[in-house]
Amino acid sequence: MKKTLIILAIALLFFPVFTLAQGCMGSDSDDGVKVVGYVQPQYEYQFLGSDVDPIRGLKSNNSFYFNRARLGVVGNIPYDFSYYVMAEFSPTKGGPCLLDAFISYKRWEPYIIVSVGQFKSQFGLELTTPCQSLNTVDRAKFIGELASPYRDIGMLILGSTGDLWGKKNVLAWRFAITNGTGQNVIDNNQFKDYTARIIITPFEKISFGASFKYGKQKPVSDTLVPDIRRRWGVDLSIEKYNFLFQAEYINGMDKGSSIVGGGCGSVGTTILGDFKKNGYMAQLLYMTSWNVQPVVKFETYDPDADIDYDKQQDWTFGFNYFFNEWTRVQVNYVYKTEESGGTEATYHEKANDYLVIQLQVKF
Repeated sequence: MKKTLIILAIALLFFPVFTLAQGCMGSDSDDGVKVVGYVQPQYEYQFLGSDVDPIRGLKSNNSFYFNRARLGVVGNIPYDFSYYVMAEFSPTKGGPCLLDAFISYKRWEPYIIVSVGQFKSQFGLELTTPCQSLNTVDRAKFIGELASPYRDIGMLILGSTGDLWGKKNVLAWRFAITNGTGQNVIDNNQFKDYTARIIITPFEKISFGASFKYGKQKPVSDTLVPDIRRRWGVDLSIEKYNFLFQAEYINGMDKGSSIVGGGCGSVGTTILGDFKKNGYMAQLLYMTSWNVQPVVKFETYDPDADIDYDKQQDWTFGFNYFFNEWTRVQVNYVYKTEESGGTEATYHEKANDYLVIQLQVKF
């Protein structure tokens, strides 16, 4: 399978490259196949302090690697269909592997579009932001914990009001029915996951979003009662006067079992029990006249609301520099704190802060 994907990638290089279009990466013409993708080489330095790395025996660790290396093809088929195929080649994300592969019927675009195949989950603000457009190098931790699996197989119906009411896309919606077992995995039960999202933009560049997800899974324990996953979230995005402010909150409930981790390119760990979880983030950016965009981000995640003082909190400080519309560099310092158990909140350092520098080129 890996050899097949590599051969496919080499073959794709012989197709012509066109201008990027709407969506994450799409095609706005019927001129044939378009090759799209991006690469993100990255350097990370971990500040381990007095703690010793159990694998390397070091008090600090640093490495060059590829965060993402993605290559795909998109195109339109006259007159009402389009296709999107994207593969991941970075070994740190489990590559080579298939990420997205779906066909869309667009006869009633923009009001209704129907897609079938494997696609990214349409839940929340930061998850639905394309990886090549993230404001920080990494998504918030609670996104990986509460919005996974990032990709799934099924059917997606999406649309917007277009130019109705004299404004563009005042209302947009998403509704998906998926297996619930994640990318490249055949369903192992009779149940399906249901995900809905609505975005309201009453004023230009001011948007409110709400998301809901519910699904049943094959029980991990010996019980005959299926495990349940339920998520709901709200988000806000304001972009005015070169400022960009975004905030998001997600609440989760798991019955029977829960998955720890399982975000982009990773496999989660399943644990037994019932859990209530939640997390939120807020970030502020400002685009200067020098193409430098300072960013500050705060995020917090509570993995078990029934236990006091177990939250994980991160601060991200850094900046983005845009060489042009295809190339940028992101520099982030992530300051991490954790609460310890007990009768009162005690913040302590695990010596797990890190500095990350990422260069990105998209095509």
